[in-house]
Amino acid sequence: MSHSTRAVTPTAIDEAARRLAAAASTGTPCDPVRDLIGRDDVASAYAVQGRGIGARVDAGLTIVGRKIGLTSPAVQEQLGVDQPDFGVLLDDMAYTDGDVVPIGRFLQPRVEAEVAFVLRHDLADGALDVDQVRDAVAYAVAALEICDSRVAGWDITYADTVADNASAGAYVLGTEHHSLEQVEPREVAMSMTVTGQEVSVGTGAACLGDPLLAVQWLARRARDLGEPLRVGQVILSGALGPMRPVSPGATVAASITGLGTVSCTFTQEEA
Repeated sequence: MSHSTRAVTPTAIDEAARRLAAAASTGTPCDPVRDLIGRDDVASAYAVQGRGIGARVDAGLTIVGRKIGLTSPAVQEQLGVDQPDFGVLLDDMAYTDGDVVPIGRFLQPRVEAEVAFVLRHDLADGALDVDQVRDAVAYAVAALEICDSRVAGWDITYADTVADNASAGAYVLGTEHHSLEQVEPREVAMSMTVTGQEVSVGTGAACLGDPLLAVQWLARRARDLGEPLRVGQVILSGALGPMRPVSPGATVAASITGLGTVSCTFTQEEA
């Protein structure tokens, strides 16, 4: 997908990773990294993401899953891309239904509601068709994803968001676990409120036509990149409706038919 005529150097990849890491550590959003790696160089963008995740794992964090982004045709069109992306979930990103989430850990938080899956089998071998993906799911659960961008003003191209771990921030899982015999992900309906006001609605079909197709895309992409999906991992399959900004003190709640509800409240303090 790269339209660039010049090769992206390892130095540029390192510099992009440093820029994003500095934004995260100082709490000050940075310039986009596309000046370093181009707007749509997929391999370089994932290389930057890998540097950032590697540094956090080296600091003691554990990979617990993946998030899929850009599953909505409208968002793909907005960024001028024709494929989703993914980021990595770490153990310090996990919250549970009803938790109070410190808003100061984010730079520019926005929240979306989605179906999450927890895996009972690896997705490393075989055809990775949708039947295999369905069989690998232990259960589905209602989730909120707290997206965040280290890039000032969310001024992102495809490469910027991929490099920035697909604009991942944190996530909140509901407490109701449902097998795929109990719920059909593409048929669910979602409503999300922020402090009591409905701000986002959508359906399972809004996520690449079926959240399981999003997981299939991810399973193949992750295996291609040498890091296949593993048993026990949490997979956030992509937004069912528009992403909305949140401010200090906000309570976000989502209801997804067949999966129940999930909510969190953000602290009043920004820092």
